[in-house]
Amino acid sequence: MRPDRSWLRPVAGLAILGVLVWRIGGEAFVDGLRHVDAWSVAAAAAIAVVTTVCGAWRWVLVSRGLGTELSLRSAVAACYRSQFLNVTLPGGVLGDVHRGVRHGRRGGDLGRGLRSVVWERAAGQVVLVVLTVGAVLLLPSPVSSLPEGESPLPTVLLVAAALAVVAALAVVVARGRRVSGKRPTVRVARDARVPRVSRAGQVAVADLRAGLLGRHTWPGVVAVSTVVVVGHVATFVLAARSAGVTASVGDLVPLALVVLVAMAVPLNVAGWGPREGVAAWAFGVAGLGVAGGVGTAVVYGVMSFVAALPGAALLVTSRRETHRATGVAAEGAVSG
Repeated sequence: MRPDRSWLRPVAGLAILGVLVWRIGGEAFVDGLRHVDAWSVAAAAAIAVVTTVCGAWRWVLVSRGLGTELSLRSAVAACYRSQFLNVTLPGGVLGDVHRGVRHGRRGGDLGRGLRSVVWERAAGQVVLVVLTVGAVLLLPSPVSSLPEGESPLPTVLLVAAALAVVAALAVVVARGRRVSGKRPTVRVARDARVPRVSRAGQVAVADLRAGLLGRHTWPGVVAVSTVVVVGHVATFVLAARSAGVTASVGDLVPLALVVLVAMAVPLNVAGWGPREGVAAWAFGVAGLGVAGGVGTAVVYGVMSFVAALPGAALLVTSRRETHRATGVAAEGAVSG
């Protein structure tokens, strides 16, 4: 039995926060909290409604491509529950594991339910990375205007993004299998003589063709993923304004995208850690001040938490419904 090293991820997030406090002090964090105002939080919550619905629709498209039915209403509720768990539990992906396992069990195919979440997350991250690299290279921001060779941002970004996506998806799959207690059902290459790696590769290829690259799937996935990225960037710019950063929107967009990529790294404590570290670095490189980056990230974190609060209510409601259904089933078994 392999030792559980899941505790290393939140420790890494705490280490990042500790280094920031050690280097710049805790005033930047406190100032960020002081700049949070009701209007900005309400605006961020409104933007989150749009991004959540779009993210849910992306999941619906991928699920249908994989052959599982998922209504938009159920997907939106699951995404809100997922967001709340992601911003309150270590790692930042446990909410996605929860919705993948729940969807898989309801559909009678745990493996396919988990894979729908994996591919949906992967598609969103790919679109984010493409937009980020394009913005860093093309927009006239302080970062892209640095002399050539002085900032390795595009290369570092590509490597970090690839590692983030792989790590996040690996955590989702590993956690899902641990929760299920058994291996997900594989519907292709059932021959026991076929190596597991080969079967997994065949499953991945089949999922890509049907779940992502199908002609009825990928255009919608790209479109809604772009809307999701735009919504998160708008929230980041709103957070920067609330934190007192006066840089232009054109300067802030590439920085926002870089921070969003960093947020995909599952080495955080309820979302905190890499976001603040990369924001401090990016703002410092752009000449906007490390403290401004930390303050913006702090405000963004508060906005994200408030925007995810509907998920808490949905978690309570779904748990009550589960208990009620269990009670009814038990009564029926006794009476029978």
